[in-house]
Amino acid sequence: MADYVITDYGAAAGIDSTVAIAKAVEACALTGGRVVVPEGSFLTGPIRLRSNVELHVSAGAILRFLTDASAYPIVRTRWQGIECFSNSPLIYAHDETDVAVTGTGTLDGGASTANWWSSTKPRADWERLLRMVADDVPVEQRVFPPGHGFRPSFIQPYACRRVRIEDVRIVDAPMWVVHPVYCSEVLVRGITVHSLGPNNDGCNPDSCTDVVITGCSFSTGDDCIAIKSGRDDDGRRVGRPSRNILVESCRFTAGHGALTIGSEVSGGVQNVQARELHITGSAVDYAIRIKTNSERGGLIEDVTASDITVDAVTTSAVFVTTRHAEPDQFGGHAPVVRNLTVSNLTVGSAPAHDNGGFPS
Repeated sequence: MADYVITDYGAAAGIDSTVAIAKAVEACALTGGRVVVPEGSFLTGPIRLRSNVELHVSAGAILRFLTDASAYPIVRTRWQGIECFSNSPLIYAHDETDVAVTGTGTLDGGASTANWWSSTKPRADWERLLRMVADDVPVEQRVFPPGHGFRPSFIQPYACRRVRIEDVRIVDAPMWVVHPVYCSEVLVRGITVHSLGPNNDGCNPDSCTDVVITGCSFSTGDDCIAIKSGRDDDGRRVGRPSRNILVESCRFTAGHGALTIGSEVSGGVQNVQARELHITGSAVDYAIRIKTNSERGGLIEDVTASDITVDAVTTSAVFVTTRHAEPDQFGGHAPVVRNLTVSNLTVGSAPAHDNGGFPS
């Protein structure tokens, strides 16, 4: 496997190395191989991966990303379950095969309340996007230029096959951290996520097939792992479920739900297996959480969880609701949750509830 070291293309500590990294990626794409970030701290804007390219962040390397939204070009993405054109994810691939992000170094999104986190969901833009969906505006016309776009995911392979994200440490993401969309044959192994900002879900397979998430550690500001498949009418228009997903041997120390399905599940979720999960400490709300409502709808079926150890949760070990953030009136799309099996669940501490075991 050929290595393309970014410093050979002009990358250096203390300067914006976006162009140098792009040159290394294009050179690597000609033959296949690794784009190597060596030991040291490097600053970059968005990175777009190509087929047969592995971005390798070496031990002792820190890849820091710019926090100026104007540095991120407009690409096709899925934002909270709705397709649109908005700010590029920090690491992005579109319609590629055999892409990877590996290494034991650190990817630092640099997000904070001074930049990305200061505007969690621009209200006017979000309402405009919802109107576009209601009015059947084609995706190609749902364009949000920098300054009017949405916080991007950190790593988003979009419509890719054979994706591998392995070993890296990822901190301070603008939005969802690892967010494969419409992908197949996805392996997320051994990563560490520490990102406590708003909507900082750790790993969100979104309308993906044949996914393995194994040996990972999550400390997040939202759900740790959240399996999704599109939101409301736009999710039904696409109609692609997430299916055949294995989550195993993962550790969760902070987040709303350790393993969550929802709430954007309008395309459905099928055949999820979880095993050997450990919820540690006391900063996780739910161990297993399934959430949808009558606007989301969706069929969630064949979910099996076994050998789950919970030190403590703040709310419930297992929680299933079909009325998550329920609208005032019935949304017209009754969800279905069926064939859920939980076995060998050990809970050290969970609060008692007076309303039948479910939080209000």
